[in-house]
Amino acid sequence: MRIARIDVDGTPVHGIVEADKIHLVEDDLFDLGPRTGRTVAVADAKFLIPLEPKTFYAAGLNYAEHVIEVAKANNREPNIPKEAHIGYRANNALIAHNAAIVKPKDASEEFQYEAELVAIIGKQVKNISKADALDCVFGYTIGNDVSERVWQRADRTLWRAKNTDTFAPMGPWIETDVELEGLETTVRLNGREVIRFPTNNMIFGVAHFISEMSKYLTLYPGDMVWMGTEGHAENMKPGDVCEIEISGIGVLSNPVVAEA
Repeated sequence: MRIARIDVDGTPVHGIVEADKIHLVEDDLFDLGPRTGRTVAVADAKFLIPLEPKTFYAAGLNYAEHVIEVAKANNREPNIPKEAHIGYRANNALIAHNAAIVKPKDASEEFQYEAELVAIIGKQVKNISKADALDCVFGYTIGNDVSERVWQRADRTLWRAKNTDTFAPMGPWIETDVELEGLETTVRLNGREVIRFPTNNMIFGVAHFISEMSKYLTLYPGDMVWMGTEGHAENMKPGDVCEIEISGIGVLSNPVVAEA
């Protein structure tokens, strides 16, 4: 099931996406009420971020090729992580499908996309086993972890490089029926494919991360975990449109604009 969150007359409303229509429902993401009988065309919908997370977690370097490319960019030997590392992102950076990524006036040319699978937690868990970890996942969506690389190298906490307003597009909806092994991620810049990779080709998978995190952190419904990206990204510039597609989930599309 695909669950979208859209603006209807100024009010956030959830709906079930079927073909080219969104069927509005009584509003509770984790316990959807009955359909209201009202529909909105997908093409006409004003999408909102699929949920406002309680806590916004992000996996550290979690794809081998990306680790290698980051090492090259920083003139050092690659160091493949031996254990899962988790960080945090700021909710202020979140924007929805079709919303504009704003490139700050003082950002460098190294302004790049990162295509990520996003796991949405649906149950409160603590000390959950790896075998049972996926049971607490409500569904998945798509994230673009926009990164300013000069700032990333300079800022110890990544406070600007990853968390500037509009640097975290997410959407277009949550897909609850996902087989991780079959997913493929594709990024297109202005319609041109720039990277394609098996989504689940992670150093540490979703279940591993959730299990490890839950040893120390209680996870709650509405928390989310961005799972990292693969490869080397190209630079984005104002006027570009960045599309991230994950097979079986959908396409997240965002234009890039210059700060006014």
